[in-house]
Amino acid sequence: MKNFRIEAGILAVGILLLGFVVKSAVSMFIEKERVVSVKGLAEMDVPADLVVWPLVYKEAGNDPAAMYETLTRKNGLIVDFLKSKGISENEISVSPPSVYDRQGDRYSSDNSPFRYKAASVITVTSRQVDVVRHLMQEQAELMKQGIAIVGDDYQYRVTYEFTGLNEIKPAMIEEATKNARSAAEKFAKDSDSNLGKIRNANQGTFSITDRDANTPYVKHVRVVTTVTYYLED
Repeated sequence: MKNFRIEAGILAVGILLLGFVVKSAVSMFIEKERVVSVKGLAEMDVPADLVVWPLVYKEAGNDPAAMYETLTRKNGLIVDFLKSKGISENEISVSPPSVYDRQGDRYSSDNSPFRYKAASVITVTSRQVDVVRHLMQEQAELMKQGIAIVGDDYQYRVTYEFTGLNEIKPAMIEEATKNARSAAEKFAKDSDSNLGKIRNANQGTFSITDRDANTPYVKHVRVVTTVTYYLED
């Protein structure tokens, strides 16, 4: 019985010491893990460096052979027009025409006198964005040659892209990180603390959007970084 009491006493003391050690460790851990997490924003407007311009026109008729000759001739006229304006051959692609046969569609309610309808697409993919934009204003010249370019087809819209993200990414990350640090320093000052080292950081995702609806050839690049700093007394 006496030995049991001694063992119980030793166990109780051990539990008390263990509790003290754990409490101290937790306190030290909490003290060490005083942190502040902030976000830093960087934004930049850049000109698009790639344009994709689909030139679409449509033909209707009853003789497929005659329509094919017409499409081939007009495609050649469009390509010649583009080349004469400074667009190189490797920037031009001619897609096979899409043909619609009204008689093959029993649900068609089209009252057109023509059996066949065809759409031809010639696409300009170029890094000469300014040249192509200027050329779009001159496409009316094609009407003099009997070619009416369709401009309201939602399926074939002019698109502008920015492909130089890797060149501007380091500077934008640096700016976003500086902005995050400024916010963290303000927080530390307001809480009577000093800003310590970075605990972890998240670069965030870059987004590239049109600056506005009227200037799709100007892109708005944005990134938000998240940085966590230690706080010190």
